[in-house]
Amino acid sequence: MSNLVTSNSSSTATDSTTERLNIHHRKAAEHHHHQSLLPGLPDHIAQLCLFLVHPSILYSVCRSWRRLIYSPSFPPFLSIYTLLISTQNQDNSIEYSSFDPISNKWWSFPPPPPDPPLRFLLRHCSFISRKFPIQSVSVSGNLVLLAATTDEFLPALSRPLIFNPLIQKWTYGPPLFTPRRWCAAGASGDVVYVVSGIGSHYSTEVARSVEKWNLHNNNNSHLSHKKLWGFENDWSWERMGGLKHGKFSRDAIDAIGWRGKLCMVNVKGKAAKEGAIYDVQTDVWEEMPEGMLAGWWGPAAAMEEDTIYMVDESKGALRKYDHGRDKWVLILESGVLKGAQQMAAGGGRVCVVRGDGIGIVVVDVVAPPYRFWIVDTPPGLQAVTINILPRLSP
Repeated sequence: MSNLVTSNSSSTATDSTTERLNIHHRKAAEHHHHQSLLPGLPDHIAQLCLFLVHPSILYSVCRSWRRLIYSPSFPPFLSIYTLLISTQNQDNSIEYSSFDPISNKWWSFPPPPPDPPLRFLLRHCSFISRKFPIQSVSVSGNLVLLAATTDEFLPALSRPLIFNPLIQKWTYGPPLFTPRRWCAAGASGDVVYVVSGIGSHYSTEVARSVEKWNLHNNNNSHLSHKKLWGFENDWSWERMGGLKHGKFSRDAIDAIGWRGKLCMVNVKGKAAKEGAIYDVQTDVWEEMPEGMLAGWWGPAAAMEEDTIYMVDESKGALRKYDHGRDKWVLILESGVLKGAQQMAAGGGRVCVVRGDGIGIVVVDVVAPPYRFWIVDTPPGLQAVTINILPRLSP
């Protein structure tokens, strides 16, 4: 009996001690979670101070600051968004991922809604050396998918797909007058443009056509938290002045938004090509300056629609366009840029998809000496698109 009493008393004491320890740990955790951002300052004042510090510095100091930079109140930093395909097999499945430069990690984001099902053709056994493109643009902090090809060699998107990274939701835009592929796609301000391309079959009318869509015509109701699906009558495409010819339907082209204009060439690489510039204010097509056209030898992107950067994919040379001298000026040259496939620019960085798609070269172009580093794509995957947008919301 005494052994039983001793055992029960010991058990009770142990339980009581355990409970006290649990309460202590909970209080310590609560204290840690609610500790002030800056001692002696209210959090709302401390946040104003910390907003001025680069998030990479905040991330490395303490957990409370790390939580702050991913909170809704902190200005979202820019991240890389890519659509990826497997390097191990030849299927056409797509991974949707974003690279967070602060945590140095890749994060998946939701794929588009399954209804109606998307059938993007990326590779085909009859075209071993060619990938079929998916054309996308960044507009008003959103990723917009505009054109692709189905397994029946038809346009895959009758209306654009828009992804808002801050709420991690997709929605459909208004239907195009003519769904197309192998077109020129670009944006200026809050307006998306598709130029030329091929519909269900080649048509000179489509190859010369231009359509635009202003995302702000509907007061952004489709991109807000309250309304995520569908569209209203005032969110629509508008036909604009057409091209003189249909020579811009030979490839998937980036129409580069630059100082109120769209700049584009009709062929990638160093082949003989034609260029055109579209004035978005006057709806007038212009001839491309001779120097701009002569040196446009690879993928290009504009930084804040002010400076155009281009990679000479045969030499691996990154250049920027000097409008005053009508000349491409060398920034840096490296073998890692040879064969560059696509590029995007934002936040003082130029991001270039390497020739094999396995790796993204990031170049800091804010001021010389210019430096670069390589972001590896997730294992077994290669990038087929690249955009720069605000980071994903937790």
